[in-house]
Amino acid sequence: MNSADTDRAVSLLDAAPWTVCAPMRMEAAALARGLPRPLTAGTVHRTGVGPERARRAARDGALAPDRPLAVAGVAGGLAAHLRPGDVVVADRVMTDPRIGGAGPPVRHLPAAPLIANALRRQGLTVHVGPVVSTNRLADGLGRHRLAAAGALAVDLESAWLLAGAAEAPRACVRVIADPADGRLLRPRTVTQLRSALRVLAAVGAGLAEWAAATTVRQVTLAAPRSFCAGVERAIATVERALDRHGPPVYVRKQIVHNAHVVADLRERGAVFVDQIEEVPTGAVTVFSAHGVAPAIRDQAAGRGLRVVDATCPLVTKVHAEARRFVARGDTVLLIGHHGHEETEGTLGEAPERMVLVPDRAAAETVPVTDPARVSYLVQTTLAADEVAGVVEVLRRRFPALAGPASDDICYATTNRQQAVAAVAVAVPVVLVLGSANSSNSHRLVEVARAAGARAYLVDDVSSVDPAWLAGAEAVGVTAGASAPPRLVDEVVAALRALGAREVVEHRTTVEDVHFTLPKEARSS
Repeated sequence: MNSADTDRAVSLLDAAPWTVCAPMRMEAAALARGLPRPLTAGTVHRTGVGPERARRAARDGALAPDRPLAVAGVAGGLAAHLRPGDVVVADRVMTDPRIGGAGPPVRHLPAAPLIANALRRQGLTVHVGPVVSTNRLADGLGRHRLAAAGALAVDLESAWLLAGAAEAPRACVRVIADPADGRLLRPRTVTQLRSALRVLAAVGAGLAEWAAATTVRQVTLAAPRSFCAGVERAIATVERALDRHGPPVYVRKQIVHNAHVVADLRERGAVFVDQIEEVPTGAVTVFSAHGVAPAIRDQAAGRGLRVVDATCPLVTKVHAEARRFVARGDTVLLIGHHGHEETEGTLGEAPERMVLVPDRAAAETVPVTDPARVSYLVQTTLAADEVAGVVEVLRRRFPALAGPASDDICYATTNRQQAVAAVAVAVPVVLVLGSANSSNSHRLVEVARAAGARAYLVDDVSSVDPAWLAGAEAVGVTAGASAPPRLVDEVVAALRALGAREVVEHRTTVEDVHFTLPKEARSS
């Protein structure tokens, strides 16, 4: 954290006390060194080593059940790839299966990705996964047995210390002191232990950011959000092609602009390529939702590709308008962003008669052959206000300017922008789920900021920085039209784990649009 963030965290921690538990005195001292100063009284609590002392600390009231609680210290590595000094942030803490019902139940910790983000910014090597607590030092076969249960690290206290109030914010972070082939805290690992303790100081700083974010009490979901009809159609088209033809199915460019969607389809057998030349002759090939230029269609035909066209029908409409305007002799001004696949495809309809206009400045200078024969079209994923400003300039310069018969901006883009604007005026922070190359997701961030919120584009829950949430009691969440709904669910779960008790949905309209699949993808 910078100095301003540190001051803010200190004041917030004073107002909302929290506790970090460490078993050993040296662990507690290391954590305290990393916490912002001055410390809230009682922030660091030494519990003692082992399950019995952990039970006693929880039972004797030393740990307030309604106060945010983090457990931190060293641990033994179970996964072969973990090295001394690596950090494990637990997404769940479980008890050694050998103990059975004598141990606490599994504790799920959905805020783990946020803590991991904060720790990575401290320069640490961080892994997210299960931590298992046992009642004796684990060595040899014991380590292998626990690793087989799926855990990354083993300790002697976490499960018992976290067994309290189910709704209070909880966290568990362990630094590997010895690798999977060692024994927990054997004398030969003294050097590794010292290294782990140095890492714990940085862990303390990251946990302070998590604690400062546990002020969240309400989550407001903007609706509509996430997948639109065009995206659902495009994804279903690739899935249907895989089902009917089997892998590989080739997809030109990303089917939609979302890294998670692409990764999921790649796992099923889709192969994403940038150029038609990369596709084997005669292979099944899907065109993305963003559309392609006629030249690309000609290349595909020349290679004998079996094309399945997943172009969004709203983009297809813009292409048809481009052909109509060009056919009547107009210069067509396309309002859109340089390098976006949709604009490249649309411009390809008549590159000699179409000009890209990215902003108001370009609109002031764009040349045309005949000012009496000018029309404009719009990239479907833009924000309405930025388009209005460009059109205003063009109409002033070209009074005869013609436009599309109906708005080119996608209904889903407009709906999501209106929904996030309504939420952003009522919350201090808005999280927008979407990948970095998603134009409509970037516009949602811009709209939210224009409405007065601090807004951030995040690819998934692991991209959320807890420092953004410090002191916020309400957080808004939305998702771009290409972001899967499950990403929203994961973020909401993390915010609940920070203390949010109420999740409400603010709906501005109901979407009932449905697009049929391309004829090549329909069942025969």
